[in-house]
Amino acid sequence: MEHIDPAVIGRFDTHSSRPCEFCRELDPQFLQRRPLDQMVATSRKATASAHLTEDGYVRHRMLELRRITSRAPLTAA
Repeated sequence: MEHIDPAVIGRFDTHSSRPCEFCRELDPQFLQRRPLDQMVATSRKATASAHLTEDGYVRHRMLELRRITSRAPLTAA
């Protein structure tokens, strides 16, 4: 393990992570994700960049974009 960067080891430390509330609420397939893809760093808000894995990050961003595009367009007053 000494060849692995300590920052990388900390990124996958599940003791300092929790499930992403945003994804859990909006993704109907959240429970089918790999466990690490569900997790975000405890010290950060439930944002895409807080996810521990790239796949978790991408799925979170897809949910954010889907949410934005599903809103009614704003009209000029």
